[in-house]
Amino acid sequence: MSAAVAVGVFDGLHLGHRAILERALDSAREHGGPCIVVSFDPHPDVVLAQPFRAIAPLTPAPEKRDRMLAMGVTELEVLPFTRELAALAPEEFVDRFLMARYHPHALVVGADFALGRGRAGNVPRLREIGATRGFEVHAVPLLERDGAAVTSTRIRGLLEQGQVAAAARLLGRAYDLTGRVVTGDGIGRTLGMPTANLRLHDDKFVPGHGIYAVWTRIAGDPALHRGAMSVGVRPTFGGQVRTLEVHLLDWSGDLVGKDVTVEFVEWLRPELHFENRETLILAMQQDLVRTRQILTAREDPTSVGGIPNGGA
Repeated sequence: MSAAVAVGVFDGLHLGHRAILERALDSAREHGGPCIVVSFDPHPDVVLAQPFRAIAPLTPAPEKRDRMLAMGVTELEVLPFTRELAALAPEEFVDRFLMARYHPHALVVGADFALGRGRAGNVPRLREIGATRGFEVHAVPLLERDGAAVTSTRIRGLLEQGQVAAAARLLGRAYDLTGRVVTGDGIGRTLGMPTANLRLHDDKFVPGHGIYAVWTRIAGDPALHRGAMSVGVRPTFGGQVRTLEVHLLDWSGDLVGKDVTVEFVEWLRPELHFENRETLILAMQQDLVRTRQILTAREDPTSVGGIPNGGA
């Protein structure tokens, strides 16, 4: 049975990516076959960049797989991206990784997609290849929102600036981080606002330093919790290492050892150096007041970035 195959990095699984996948899913349903996604890890930009630069993914492979399967994708195949893979002729890539495995009736890509040596495998070239191998190529136009194209690079830039609400509009969901709560140094508790210190399970892009209003999920707990999230180095205490700390409003208990997911709703303020503990405590109290106001106003389930994702 032939498959509909979508090929791309799909980092972030934003609205533009979802349009590509929905097209592939429609084609698979029309033909009664599976919908296969072929992706790459690490990100091609990491492998090909000169000089080398690390790029943390917006959606690590396990998260990408879970989100795609929830959409109805049959299988996600992640190919190790290497310079050797990048140097293949487009025909060789198609024959080795698509024809031999899936015998596609349709190949679905973004309109600006290209693969192979010198990015020679663009949409016109892929259509020529498909014509000799029995599959059609569907090129999904680039999606635009807020006056510009929806891209992973744009989303990463917004997150880096703390603009998590704007990023959510392009993702179609709130951006989130999941980690295990580990024992911290207890500074938050001494300030009257205990925090859960997160250690991420996977390498994932972290929004810029600052204080955020977040929704919080605790593994095994169906309830949603309001929270204030701190991303930064705690300059008031001379910190040098980035920490991820979340304070849950109206909640008490021991979270150490539990998995927690935080979903970023809105940026509150930058990370600041305070002259003394008193001014820091006052600022933190103001953060909690503002967080409560924001999250109470965002409890409308039609509000993107308001109600948590539910794994969608």
